Order: sequence, then structure tokens, then C-alpha cells
Amino acid sequence: MELSSNITIPVAPAGFKSGFVGIIGRPNVGKSTLMNQLVGQKIAITSPVAQTTRNRLRGILTTEAAQIIFVDTPGIHKPHHQLGKVLVQNAKVAIQSVDLVLLVVDGSVVAGGGDRYIIDLLNRVEIPVVIGMNKLDLQPTDYQEIEASYYQLISSHSWQIVKFSALTGEGVEVLQNLLIENLETGPYYYPPDLVTDQPERFIMGELIREQILLLTREEVPHSVAIAIDRVDEEPSITRILATINVERSSQKGIIIGKGGNMLKAIGSAARQQIQKLIAGKVYLELFVKVQPKWRQSRIRLAELGYRVDE
Repeated sequence: MELSSNITIPVAPAGFKSGFVGIIGRPNVGKSTLMNQLVGQKIAITSPVAQTTRNRLRGILTTEAAQIIFVDTPGIHKPHHQLGKVLVQNAKVAIQSVDLVLLVVDGSVVAGGGDRYIIDLLNRVEIPVVIGMNKLDLQPTDYQEIEASYYQLISSHSWQIVKFSALTGEGVEVLQNLLIENLETGPYYYPPDLVTDQPERFIMGELIREQILLLTREEVPHSVAIAIDRVDEEPSITRILATINVERSSQKGIIIGKGGNMLKAIGSAARQQIQKLIAGKVYLELFVKVQPKWRQSRIRLAELGYRVDE
């Protein structure tokens, strides 16, 4: 699972298609699960908690006929703090800087106000749009009302709609082919074997944060930021030192847990995921630090890697 490559970028054959596809949608509709399914391995973290994705993450899918660079954006929502404002602004910037937008919606429920808000945003930009109705596996038998609600929202457009399940993979190949159809001919932007342009340290931090979200659920929602302090690569093992930053002492207590049990569980689960990422043995040491109100401070946000995209 190499995230970097020394291979030079080849010249694309005649008729080769390429482009940047922005995956947007409300929080928790399955955008990250879909991108992992499309690129064939885990690069974006997933969680039952909304607002999992923070940084714009590029996933790269290369086939014989095309190269698609997916830009996974934070779920578009009404922001409640400085971090939320940064996330929503970055998602809006992503819409302006791609060749095609894939709007992912929850196909198991009727369209809501959040979907209307995003479609209104898309009405203001001159970019082709494909609607992806996710969660086909959860769609009820009387799904006609659900489909009608989305068709009604886009009645003034010729946008295509495709149904799929990011979880099971059903319909994902159809979606992939439709996206390629909508791209122009173009070059390879990245080496064919690359699956993301994010550095390994970023992915390591995200895999640790994913386990915190999964194991603590609503108790420590999004007051967590991971700093990878050191990565020492030895011949037989990679040693990683990381700090978990939280906003309150009570959150530190939850993450450490009784007798340190929660921190051990987080570390063990994250270590297993990182070992898959780097295809090697990992020793992971975690520390927990209280950084009061880090989500409200632009300086702290920048220090922890959250910058507003221009």
C-alpha cells in the first residue's frame, strides 16, 4: 500500500480521460466510504458520527481508460464554531475547483432542507453535476417517494442520477463509468499506482482519530485533533509518537479511560490500521493533551493543519 511513488508520470494514450471530481453532500451520507470503495483501499476515515472528514483529501483512481482525482470534502452544514466555518468554506472552494461534482445524497430517505441548500449552491456554478443516491442497501421497498423528492429538486436540470451502495459496492461500477463519461480527454496527473496525494503522516493521524470517534462515539465528538510528533522507521518496525489534543480535562479522562483502558483500545485498533497502511510492523505511543478552545482559534487550527483553502 504505497502512498508515494518514484515512477515517472506516463504519457496518456489517445482518448484517455482525466479530471478532478468533487464529492460533496450533507454530513454522514457516506462520501468517505464511497471514496474508499472507488480507489480500492482505505484512505478516508469513516465514522457513524457526522462531520468526520475535515481536510480536503484527494483519492486517485486510475483505470486503463481514465484517471479520476476525487476531492473528498467536509459535509456541508450550518457552522457552529471557527472549525465549522473553515470546513464549510473549504467545501465551497472545492466546488469551484473541480471538473465535475458528484453530489452524494442519502437514498434511503426523502430529500431535505440540507439537500436543497447544496443544490442551490450548485445552481450558481457552471460545473456538470452527477447525483449519487447512496445507501441502496437501506432503501425501503416503497422507494418511489424518495426518488421523486430528488427528481423534483433537480427538475430544472439535466443532471444524471445513479443509485448505489458505498457499503456493499452495488452500483459503484456503474457510477464510476458515468463519471468517466462526463470527463474530458486529459493527461495523467499522478503516477498510475498512487491512491492519494496526502502524506502518510496525515493518514496516520486520521486513522487514530477514526478509532477515537468509533470507540467514544458521542462522548468526544469533534473536539479532537491528532499531531504526529515523530515517525522513526527502523528495519523491522516503525515507531510512531502521537499527541491527541482535546479541549477539556473531562474529554482527556474519557479518552484515557479507567486504568488507561480506553487509550489502550484506541492505540491497539489504530496500530492495526496503520500497519495495513504501511504494510509493516508498528509501535504506537499515544499521549493526551488539553488544548482549551482549539477549534475557536485560527492560530491553533493552523498549527493542527486546518487552513482555509483560497
